[in-house]
Amino acid sequence: MAATTQSSAPAAEPQPGLGLRERKKIKTRIAIREATYRLIGRQGYDATTIEQIAEAAEVSPSTVFRYFPTKEDIVLTDEYDPLLEQELRERPADEPWFDSLRHVLRKAVGIGTSEDPEISRLRTRLMVEVPAVRSRMMESMSVTGRLLSRVIGERTGRDPDGLEVRVFAMSLIGALMEASLYWAETGQGDDLADLVERTVNVLEHGLPPRNPEDRGTPRMTS
Repeated sequence: MAATTQSSAPAAEPQPGLGLRERKKIKTRIAIREATYRLIGRQGYDATTIEQIAEAAEVSPSTVFRYFPTKEDIVLTDEYDPLLEQELRERPADEPWFDSLRHVLRKAVGIGTSEDPEISRLRTRLMVEVPAVRSRMMESMSVTGRLLSRVIGERTGRDPDGLEVRVFAMSLIGALMEASLYWAETGQGDDLADLVERTVNVLEHGLPPRNPEDRGTPRMTS
C-alpha cells in the first residue's frame, strides 16, 4: 500500500522460515532499492539509469527489470499489501469496519516510520516532484483497490466487484494517497499517524467544521 506506507527495506528483510530461494529474492530487492536511493540522492532521479542501478546493486539490468518493471516501481513498490490484507482478515468479524481500518493503518504507519528518515524524505519528495513517479503511483492504486475490495466483500458479505464496494475501496486508497502527498508537501512536519487518523475520520464522518486557522494549500518546504 505504497500510498501511505512509504517504506521498503525494513519490511522486506528476510523473515524466519522462508526458504533459501525466497530469502535471496528479498535480498536482491533490497540491494536494488538501496542502490537506487544512493544514486538518486547523489545525482537526481532523471540522471539515474537502470544500468547504473544494476551496476551499483551488482546485478544485471535484466534482473532489475525482473523485480521492478519500471524505475518508478523501485521507488513505490513495498511489501505491505499482503501484510495489510492478512491483518484486515484477522480482525474480529464483529469489529466495526472503520475500527479495523484504524488498527491496521496504525500498524502500517508504525512499520513505515521505522525506515531511515533520509530515505523516507527522498521517497516522499519524489512522489511530489517527479511526474513519472506520481503517475505510476496512481496506476498502482488500482491494484491495492482490488485487494481492498476483496477484503471488504468478505467482511460485509457484498460482491467485491459491486459498484459500492469498488467506490468505497478506491475512495479510501485515494484519500490515503492524498494524506501521503500532504505529508510530503508540508515537509513531513506533521505526524503521519495523526494525518492517517484524520483521513479515516473524514471518510467515516465527512468534513469536520472549518478550522479558522486553515489558510489554504501548504507549500513545499526544502
